[in-house]
Amino acid sequence: MSVNVLFVCLGNICRSPTAHGIFEEKVRQAGLERRIQIDSAGTGAWHIGKGPDARSQRAALKRGYDLSQLRARQVNPADFDEYHYILAMDHSNLQDLQAMRPAHYSGHLGLFLEFGDNDHYREVPDPYYGEGDGFELVLDLVESACDGLLQHIKTQR
Repeated sequence: MSVNVLFVCLGNICRSPTAHGIFEEKVRQAGLERRIQIDSAGTGAWHIGKGPDARSQRAALKRGYDLSQLRARQVNPADFDEYHYILAMDHSNLQDLQAMRPAHYSGHLGLFLEFGDNDHYREVPDPYYGEGDGFELVLDLVESACDGLLQHIKTQR
């Protein structure tokens, strides 16, 4: 059985594509790419069709993650029929997703960092208006949560 995971942030150009690219690589390294399908989306429509923010791409590439092939899209109601895990980067996006959630959705809708091991952060902070260190923090938080999510999926499915 395959597992489908969707990462969601506001514009789908910083946090969620970073999670998408990192999780894709960790899944590939685990040899589970045929079993786990991954995508990312934004609750907003501003960046549809654009690649990830150049700062996100540079920071990720320094750690060996290539985000260049990813393109932004907006989350849509059909995603609730396709994805077992819909993981928001922050409470605001989670609220937007909860408002869209159909009554029949039985998958996991929650905050992505629930799967991480950082007690200080419950949300992935948006680095868009900040400097380079914000992108590094996003990578640290996302790497940890990706490890936890992968372990969770391995034990659940």
